[in-house]
Amino acid sequence: MTTPAKPLSGIRILEFDGLGPVTFAAMVLADMGAEVLRLTRSASAGAAVFSDVGGEVMHRGRAAVGVNLKDPADHARVLDLVAGADAIIEGFRPGVMERLGLGPDALAARNPRLVFGRVTGWGQTGPMADKVGHDINYIALSGALHALGEPDRPPRAPLNLVGDYGGGAMFLVAGVLAALLEAKTTGKGRVVDAAMTDGSALLTSLFHAFRPRGLWSDTRGANLLDGGAPFYRCFTCRDGGFVAVGALEPQFYAALIAGLGLTPDESPQFDMAGWPALHARFEALFAARDRDD
Repeated sequence: MTTPAKPLSGIRILEFDGLGPVTFAAMVLADMGAEVLRLTRSASAGAAVFSDVGGEVMHRGRAAVGVNLKDPADHARVLDLVAGADAIIEGFRPGVMERLGLGPDALAARNPRLVFGRVTGWGQTGPMADKVGHDINYIALSGALHALGEPDRPPRAPLNLVGDYGGGAMFLVAGVLAALLEAKTTGKGRVVDAAMTDGSALLTSLFHAFRPRGLWSDTRGANLLDGGAPFYRCFTCRDGGFVAVGALEPQFYAALIAGLGLTPDESPQFDMAGWPALHARFEALFAARDRDD
């Protein structure tokens, strides 16, 4: 059986090698079939450690070539690559590509249909644009971090999944794909500006919809999807294993209640005032069983 071509086969993308979201976005685009070339550059020892930490997993599916962007010969080489590319992605601080003579205007002059994808923490403009930061800082400012963790404790960072990857890399991928589709029709590229602060704020849209319906409060661990609902959280079992329970819909909740030997009358699903007591009952029932029972 012939394996079908991947959806981005024939698309050429230059990845200006960086950390976090750019690496992840390039990996996703390559997995979709794009021909991605990593342009690597010399780095300080500390940066090199983090750049290489993804190894064969994060750098899979693409070739790499070393360049010195300040060297005239390498600079010209990069412009030649740009001329034959469909898109570039970069994650440098605002102004770096422009100072290197590789900003959107310079590259558009070489290739008008080029999609110029860029991702930063705070965005290209604004009062925080030139400030350094990391995933945890971006999701703190966006408000996403506030919802994560246990009540009466400091918020807990969810690895780097919400800022770097969810709020940064995946919005960069979506924007680049949309711009590539547009360029096929118009023959003109555009700049895709993904900011992790904006992206992670957008990821919280559902909770802003919940709030006026009384389904979300500012108290961590008291809401529908943050562990407050006893039918959407993890429980410890007798053997030390864990069970993740997700029974949001009424039919699944009914099956959960029946499996635990309870009745609907003694455990109404959306009686939020009764959730703490119901959680205690669930906790005791799971603690009396092994995970695989």
